[in-house]
Amino acid sequence: MGFEINQLELGERGLEDFVQVPWTLFRGDPCWTPPLRAELLGSRLLGITGLLTREHPYHRDAEVTHFVARDGDKLLGRVSAAVNRRYNEFYKSKTGFFGFFDVAPDPDVAKALLDRATAWVRERGMERIMGPGGYSNATHEAGQGVLIEGFAYPPTVELTHNPPYYADYIERCGFQKAMDYHAYRILISDGPSDRLQPLADAVRRRRSIETRPIEMSKIPSEVDLIVQIYNEAWAANWGFLPLTESEGAAMAASLKLVADAGLIRFAYVDGELAAVLGALPDPNVALRPRWNRVRDADLVRALRLIRTRRRIPDIRLMFFGVMPRFRKLGIDAVLYLEVLGYAIQRGYTTCEPSLLLEGNDLILRASSFMGGVRHKTWRIYEKPIT
Repeated sequence: MGFEINQLELGERGLEDFVQVPWTLFRGDPCWTPPLRAELLGSRLLGITGLLTREHPYHRDAEVTHFVARDGDKLLGRVSAAVNRRYNEFYKSKTGFFGFFDVAPDPDVAKALLDRATAWVRERGMERIMGPGGYSNATHEAGQGVLIEGFAYPPTVELTHNPPYYADYIERCGFQKAMDYHAYRILISDGPSDRLQPLADAVRRRRSIETRPIEMSKIPSEVDLIVQIYNEAWAANWGFLPLTESEGAAMAASLKLVADAGLIRFAYVDGELAAVLGALPDPNVALRPRWNRVRDADLVRALRLIRTRRRIPDIRLMFFGVMPRFRKLGIDAVLYLEVLGYAIQRGYTTCEPSLLLEGNDLILRASSFMGGVRHKTWRIYEKPIT
């Protein structure tokens, strides 16, 4: 075959090669943007517990492994395999996952990697394999899906980028579509549509709606509110898994670094918590590789983000949830208009609502109503393995 597949467990030094694979494959690609290496391998200096370390809370409820394909010193691809016990308990399923999927333009390497991941989850009694994701396909996890449309645009934070051949390689291995996610692109400079202001005004006349920005001095308790809304508002969505306390804490830590308080707003109806809309300046703008060993070091990239975070022109609308009993009241129009006004004032130029489930017509229509045009699609695949 001309290559070999090495298996790596949590804590092994070889995981540095696992993290290096896409840096090698995508060298010079103007769109590909990785997270800090520390987000995967950890860093005491940056105070980050890496996802690929034993200490990360993800592994309390999951069993994982990793595979790297190589030809001598040449890195050719990677994939992870995982059994997320909390996911299977929630859905009463026997689903295994593959993730962190990256591969050189060689279908034989892709097949060998996916076969190893499939065999690993089958050995643990799973009856279906799904992916790709980070480790698995819970909606709130980063790195969901294979990009199948929108290759000309760089990904925003926590989203993936890959060459067009990935989908073909996965499908050749017998996988079929499970779900698509979309991203929309809104030009903030266009301002609100002619219909948005009258709609928001009418909503406020009908109901007693109060809104406020997030309080950065109270991040832990504010994130508790976001988690409360998420766990109720997203409960019926495909791939939903309730956020845990540790995941909420991780969200709080990430918000402290890049959040602009005016882009995250809560809504209350008659004094009762009803909805949240949250956008973030896109840190990927600052984190894009310079393809220089020094300038691409984690510390340099992190300092670049800190230095430029208030001059980032693009935002990602990451979460928008309305409690079920408050839906179809127009709260989305009120919140979006307020965040849009703030974004215009602060000089932001584009907004990307993502990831949006293909079957969530309410959110897709709202994104179009806000002036958005669909510009990216990611696909999750599945295959029975019994």
